[in-house]
Amino acid sequence: MGSGVMEVVVLLGSVVMMLCCCSRVSADPDMLQDVCVADLTSGVKVNGFACKSNFTAEDFFFAGIAKPGATNTSTGSLVTGANVEKIPGLNTLGVSLSRIDYAPGGLNPPHTHPRATEVVFVLYGELDVGFITTSNTLISKFIKAGEVFVFPKALVHFQKNNGEQPAAVISAFNSQLPGTQSIAATLFAAKPAVPDNVLTKAFHVGTKEIEKIKSRFAPKN
Repeated sequence: MGSGVMEVVVLLGSVVMMLCCCSRVSADPDMLQDVCVADLTSGVKVNGFACKSNFTAEDFFFAGIAKPGATNTSTGSLVTGANVEKIPGLNTLGVSLSRIDYAPGGLNPPHTHPRATEVVFVLYGELDVGFITTSNTLISKFIKAGEVFVFPKALVHFQKNNGEQPAAVISAFNSQLPGTQSIAATLFAAKPAVPDNVLTKAFHVGTKEIEKIKSRFAPKN
C-alpha cells in the first residue's frame, strides 16, 4: 500500500475514533480486553464475534484496498470492504474502512449503513455526493481529490461519478461491521419478495412496472 493511502487510513482512523469518543450510543460497544480477534468459524452467537484463543499479525492485516477494484459492474462502481469479516482483529474495536472505485458515470446507488456514520476521503477523481434527511431534504455537494464528506448514520446517501475519469474514495466507519442496505435491491430483490401490491401503492405505478424492475434484479443464470 502506498504512503499516500496509508496517510489517508491514519487520518480517517483518527476521525472515526473521535466519532466514537464523542457519542457512545452511535458506535459499537466498548472492548473489555486488549484484543478480541474474531473467530469467524465459531457458532457462538454474540453481538459481534467470539474471540479466538490464538492470533497472529495476519489477523490485523488486509491488503485488499491497496489497488483499484474492477468497476465493470451494473452500476459502474465497486465497494471493497475492510471490516471485521476481512480483518478479524477489528472485532470490538468499533472501526472499519472501505474502498469505493467508480468508473466514469459510475454510481454507488442510494443506500444506508444502519450501524455507522461514514466519512469519505477522495483519493482521486470527482464525485457528486449527497444524503437525504428524514424530512426529505437533500444535502448534496461536488467533491474532488483530497476533500472529505460525511454521511450521518442510517441516512440514505449516494455517490455518483459524473466525470470522464475514474474516481476512488476511502470510507471510514465507526463500526466494525456497519452493514449496507441498498434501497433498490432491498425493495426489489428481497427473498421472499416484497408483495407487488405494496410496491405499486408505494411507488404509484402499476404491477407491470414493478415486475419489470424486479426482473432486472433477478439473479443471472
